[in-house]
Order: sequence, then structure tokens, then C-alpha cells
Amino acid sequence: MKTIIKSCIKSGLLVLILLGASNGWSYPLDGYPATGILRLEGFRLAQQGKVQGIRVPPGALLGLDQVDLRLSGQSNFQIPASDPDLSERVIDLLGEDANNYGIAVLDLTNSGAPHYMEHRGDYRANPGSVGKLVVALGIFQALADLYPDDVDQRLKILRDTMVTADQFIQSDHHKVPLWTLESKKISYRPIQVGDQANLWTYLDWMLSASSNAAASMVIRELMLLVQYGRVYPVTTAVADAFFKETPRRQLSQLLFKSLQEPVTRNGLDLEQLRQGSFFTWKGKQLVAGTTSYASPKELMRFLVKMEQGQLVDPFSSREIKRLIYMTQGRIRYASAPALFPAAVYFKSGSLYKCKPEPNFKCGKYQGNEVNMLNSVAIVEYPADARKYYYMVVVMSNALRKNSAVAHQTLATRIHRLIEAQHQGRKN
Repeated sequence: MKTIIKSCIKSGLLVLILLGASNGWSYPLDGYPATGILRLEGFRLAQQGKVQGIRVPPGALLGLDQVDLRLSGQSNFQIPASDPDLSERVIDLLGEDANNYGIAVLDLTNSGAPHYMEHRGDYRANPGSVGKLVVALGIFQALADLYPDDVDQRLKILRDTMVTADQFIQSDHHKVPLWTLESKKISYRPIQVGDQANLWTYLDWMLSASSNAAASMVIRELMLLVQYGRVYPVTTAVADAFFKETPRRQLSQLLFKSLQEPVTRNGLDLEQLRQGSFFTWKGKQLVAGTTSYASPKELMRFLVKMEQGQLVDPFSSREIKRLIYMTQGRIRYASAPALFPAAVYFKSGSLYKCKPEPNFKCGKYQGNEVNMLNSVAIVEYPADARKYYYMVVVMSNALRKNSAVAHQTLATRIHRLIEAQHQGRKN
């Protein structure tokens, strides 16, 4: 597979895509020349009808120059106090399951009079794949530390550093489709040891396809970046020797420094937002970590800081936002048909577990012991006009319910509520 990937980089005729059974894709479709993320070019051509591929929702067609920070220059902006009326309306939408949810909604449609609500805002649970946002923050913080005044060098590291999948990927069920422009066919398989792509692509796979294998490779690269500084990228031999020969305690300390220090350095509360470990069992075996958790309030603060350009710096904040801009299939909260015309910046994560129970059939996103689903979303509706602009964080653990459908339904109801809040407002 390594040889195939190298040839695709040279010819542009093969797009390597990481796709879960029901995951969406991120980053603006005109971003291939700047990033080297190959799948972007394939999907861009599909929208033009030049190759066979899925057509994206109308809200997914913004270009690089259109995906920007909406609170840039508003460094003094603070999330307002919770609005009792908005809170009551949103809690009513949750019905009898309200106590199984933590939720925060920030309506920025009227920038001069924002409205905010939260329900169980301090509710803390495992973030699942939402924790991959923290991994992205770590990468951009490390790059800024090394090259504070040289964005071009940061881009060069992201674009030119080739990452080869190794034992850290084991194991992940997400599949890798190979799409050739000649055959116009896609075949799927899990990512394998030896698969190679640039660091930008691994970041894209981590956030858009929510690949645990890609996330673990990004954490591995993050640790090497922090360890070796401007010597990075290092050779495979050097990297392998480092992880093999470094005492386990030192590796754990480096993991903490790489993943957790950026949280506090960016003004976020580590007691409310922490990614403590790798995302694969092998990664956790090789480098011991700790627990991970998040709360609706702190995830909302993460989104606001990103929009302000205060996650590391404006460049880093903008790139993180681009990495979560959905540009293909939409899932869970983001799959609500009401949001199709909207630009949606989204990350979600799930964890469900079942136990024997009479007359209960275990299903995906429908556990009876654990049924967590977390979603963060920024909605700009419609994408080209932004008549409505709001942020939502939903964390739920409603047992025996299809949480994916529940989040999708909630997304529609919240959107209708935002519309109702602004009826009669001049465009």
C-alpha cells in the first residue's frame, strides 16, 4: 500500500479517504493545492460532474476564503449569563429525557444582543471523539511554539511531513476507501500499517472521518514534534527507537505536556476539558495516559475561543475551524435536513454499551448500560448569507434511545427555535 500512496501523491490520480460507516468529511473542497489533502480534489471534481461521487449539501460548498472566524476582533466577547426564557424553551425540547442531557446554546445571530442557555452545563463525561479537537489544538500549539512568527514554516510541516501508519493504529474499525479517477470505483478497507499520507491528511482523517487510527498517529506525531522541536520530522528509525527506549514514565509525562498543557495555556479549564490518552488500545498500551472528559460549558468556551482567533492564534483557530467544516456526508446532529443549506462546523463522538435485558435488543447508538453521544456544532444558515448564526453543544446519555436520531431531531427543533426567536428581524 505504501507504494500506491506515493504514486497518488505524484500523479493526483488516486484519492485516499478515511471513512467510517456513518461519518462525514470536513475542510473546504478547494483546499487540496494548499494542504495536499487528496480527497478534497476528488470531491471537488465530483461536484462539477467530472468524476463519479457523492454530491454534497449546498451548505458544504464554501471555499477557503469564505470559511473564516466570525468573532475575530472581538477579544473582549464573553458568553452572557444564561437566558431563563431560552433555557426553558430548549429544556422543553428535551422532554422527559432532560436530565439525561447536558446542553449549551449560544445564539449570535444578533451580534449586539447574543443569547445563551445551558442545562447541566457542568455535566462531565467522556467526550469520545470530540476529544480529537484537543489533539488538533495540541498540534497547532506545538507548531506555534516552534515557529511563532513563521506561518509558512508551520504550513510546510503540515504539508510536507509524510506520516506512515505503524503499530499505534491498532486497532480501528474505520475503513479506508481507495478511489481511482480512472475506474471511478471505491473499495473499502481498514487503514493498515504502512499506509502513508501527509500530516494534513492525518488531521483531516482524524476530524472528518473521526478515525481512531489517524488520531493515534497524530498524537504520536505531536509527541515527536514536542520532543524534537525544529529537528522534526525525524526518521522512522529515530521515532521507533524513541518510543521503544524512553522510560514509560517519561512518555506519559510527554503525553501530558503535549495534550494537556495546551488546554490551560489557552485559557480553558483542564478540570472540564481533557483528552488524557491515545484513541487505540495499542497506543494506550505503548504510552500510558489518564481519563478523558468534557462538559458542555467548556466545549462552548472552546468554540467561542476558536471563533475569536484565541485558540493559539488566528491562523491556528482558522485552520481548526476549516478542519471541522463538513463537506460531505452529515451525521447525527448535523444530519438534520433543516441544516442542509447551512455551513456546519461539527464534531461528534459516541460510546454505547449493552448488557443482557429481557425484551431489549442492543443496537448502534442505543445502549442500555451506556449510551453516550456528544455533539458540538457551529451553524451558519444559510451558508452564503448567515441569516442565523449559533453554536450548540449536546452531551447525552439517554439509555435505550437511538441517540443519533435523537440528536438529529433536536437539531431541527433548535434550528426552528432560533428562527422563531428572530421572526420579523430585518435581514
